[in-house]
Amino acid sequence: MMMNIYILIGLNAFILLTIFAVFFKLARQVQSSDQSQRENLLLRIGGMQEAIVEKFSHSRIENMQQMMEALKMLHDTLQKSVLDNRLQVKEALGDYAKEMGNRVNELTKTTEGKLREINHQVEKRLAEGFEKTNETFGDVIKRLAFIDAAQKKITELSSNVVSLQELLNDKRSRGTFGEVQLSALIQNMIPEQHFSFQHQLSNNRRPDCMLFLPEPTGNIAVDAKFPLENYRTMIDSSLPESERIQAERQFKIDIRKHIQDIADKYIIPGETSDGAVMFIPAEAVFAEIHAHHSDLVEFAQKAKVWLVSPTTMMAILTTARAVLKDAATRKQVHEIQKHLHHLSEDFERFQIRMDNLAKRIAQAHADVEQVHISSRKISSRFGQIEKADLDDIKLDSPLVVLEADA
Repeated sequence: MMMNIYILIGLNAFILLTIFAVFFKLARQVQSSDQSQRENLLLRIGGMQEAIVEKFSHSRIENMQQMMEALKMLHDTLQKSVLDNRLQVKEALGDYAKEMGNRVNELTKTTEGKLREINHQVEKRLAEGFEKTNETFGDVIKRLAFIDAAQKKITELSSNVVSLQELLNDKRSRGTFGEVQLSALIQNMIPEQHFSFQHQLSNNRRPDCMLFLPEPTGNIAVDAKFPLENYRTMIDSSLPESERIQAERQFKIDIRKHIQDIADKYIIPGETSDGAVMFIPAEAVFAEIHAHHSDLVEFAQKAKVWLVSPTTMMAILTTARAVLKDAATRKQVHEIQKHLHHLSEDFERFQIRMDNLAKRIAQAHADVEQVHISSRKISSRFGQIEKADLDDIKLDSPLVVLEADA
């Protein structure tokens, strides 16, 4: 429609230009003609002017009408386009609303499915939690039963401790307790052939244990002593000071007597080592002697009697075990040297065979290189045969053919 309007405007402009051109031509003719002709021309020009004006007015009215019609058509077209756009927008909104409804329905279904799944998982976990809680309660009940049993055992142990205290009140029972503890330590650390319990010496004395160690250490007698009565009295703060001092004196006398008895009975020149061991089963008694009674320690050293507790006895037995192992190793030195000699001979044979094998490998490598050279020459000849005639082939050198040894 706009195109038609532009065409009409162009036509009007063309008509006006044509009129101006005719008018300009007539004016030039008027200047060159005579008076009568001028009048005729003026009359003709006036008539033409009126005709042109009338025609221009008529054309203008038609153009206006066409423009009005074009504007009306444009208005109708725009109105129709607006209506079409409204319908399209309405349809699009309807489709979008429908699609949104479908998506909302799908989202609702998905959400409901997720909620059901979550609900199922929550119920499952709650059930598992209840089961674990029940198991925990069951375990707690079982452990409470174990605790009750342990409490009973503790009660029994308390009664056993009381019985042990009663047992340790007797000198003979204390001696037996020390011997049992000493026996357990030695049996766990020393091989059976290197110790003996209640071993009889040449003076008919029997120490609690005799350790058979290699020279220069020799055989060491070990005797357990448990001076407990005076020690308890000495450390009992509820007793009077005078009684505690008297118990301390008696305690030192007992220790000196035990040391002297061991030195006299279990150190025999030529049969035992020049020292013996006094085993004190109680760590507290051992610590008391070394902490507050250095004179007893010096007396024991002069008498060549070594005071040991369960802890220090373990260290001594560990050292004795290392000594026994070293002695056994020294006894096997000649066997080790013999095997080393055989190993040296085997290694020499291995070296000779390795050298022979290296020579064979080198020879095989050289043969392989020769085979590769022959193979390359053969391949080159085949290439020449494929590229040229047989007459053009020049043999540079004869082929070397290696035959495998039978």
